[in-house]
Amino acid sequence: MSKARGKLLLVDDDPSLMRLLVLRLEAEGFEVITAASGAEALQRLRGQSVQVMISDLRMEGMDGIELFEHVQHYYPGLPVIIITAQGSIPDAVAATQKGVFGFLAKPVDREQLLQQIDRALSLSAASQPQNDDTRWRDHIQARSEVMQKLLETARQVAESGVSVLISGGSGSGKELLASAIHRASPRGDNPFIPINCGALPEALLESELFGHVKGAFTGAVSDHQGLFRAANGGTLFLDEIGDMPLPLQVKLLRVLQERQVRPVGSTQSYPIDVRVLSATHRNLEQAMESGDFRQDLYYRLNVVNLRVPALHERPEDIPLLANYYLRRFAEEARQKPRTLAPDAVNLLLAAPWPGNVRQLENVIHQTLALSRSPVISAAQIREALAEEGGYLPSFNEARHQFERDYLVKVLRMTAGNVAQAARIAQRNRTDFYKLLQRHELRPEQFKESD
Repeated sequence: MSKARGKLLLVDDDPSLMRLLVLRLEAEGFEVITAASGAEALQRLRGQSVQVMISDLRMEGMDGIELFEHVQHYYPGLPVIIITAQGSIPDAVAATQKGVFGFLAKPVDREQLLQQIDRALSLSAASQPQNDDTRWRDHIQARSEVMQKLLETARQVAESGVSVLISGGSGSGKELLASAIHRASPRGDNPFIPINCGALPEALLESELFGHVKGAFTGAVSDHQGLFRAANGGTLFLDEIGDMPLPLQVKLLRVLQERQVRPVGSTQSYPIDVRVLSATHRNLEQAMESGDFRQDLYYRLNVVNLRVPALHERPEDIPLLANYYLRRFAEEARQKPRTLAPDAVNLLLAAPWPGNVRQLENVIHQTLALSRSPVISAAQIREALAEEGGYLPSFNEARHQFERDYLVKVLRMTAGNVAQAARIAQRNRTDFYKLLQRHELRPEQFKESD
């Protein structure tokens, strides 16, 4: 049996028209469930998930617009197509201003209806019902095949307790995946503690991870247990592990091997029971080749590797994420949820998203802050996307880009002469070569260009 093209909810109080539309839609490969009233439609939605709702406008009791308003409140993102025999331009304008996806007049043109349904399916962001089996990942908005496979694998490794290395671009959701693995694991009721290894200087990072005793260094006015001991029984998430300095990598490896930690300035070690999850946007295999990352630590952390796809690799999730942020920001501001016009969603789907999910969140937040309309237009999204300030790179991304731009500049100045470039940069040649390897730059490129 072939898979249905999509699951539709058809709402109409005219039994003969209902039968005709069901026959047409089922012949086109859709799965159709029906309701004879607005109240029955809401009952159907509580029991199962659908991708598109098609409703008559004029019905006894609750009409199509009133039904849509209920759907918009409880199932934001579910596309609604309104059909009516009394269709008029003012009705259509009023409906689309409220956020109705489509408006068709009776008698319904078969091709127009199918086109509307196909467009709605491609942009649908219908909320999926949560249950105990999915609660561990209910903070991750995803329905694309690539993300479903990733989450399936994450659920399997969560039970095992092995170390997991999560790779992926900045802003792609690595910490969210780590949190989901923790929640699905036997440690789920115990602490989940994240720390960004690239955001702190070496001495402070060492103290944060392993703790210190009073008087261990200037400013250590009291004992500090450190994050390993604070996460005992739970999970410690080491974000941007590729930016951890080499001396700390050695100490981290010792803690993982011995399962005990010794605070800075102390002679006493403490046993720990901590699962370590780590993440990076860097290529650690290249970092090992250049000597910036220890091979033995890499293999201890990378028992299982999970890669979070970039947002442009999972376009099916973009409408879902956009509607999630619309709902969340509306709740935070105590406002009514707003909707995206179909053309606005098309713009979001076509954007490159170098900053991944974090950038999408910024765009939606910025658009809402500057808009009072109940429906977000394509023009508003275009303006937010065009404004580069809508995406602020992370500190590590900005530092990485500055390093690369600086190296390119000095290599151009010296026509690829590494010794001369290293003197200008005030680095020894070994360190300078490591920087070139990290940024995949070859001196001969600049000799040839000159």
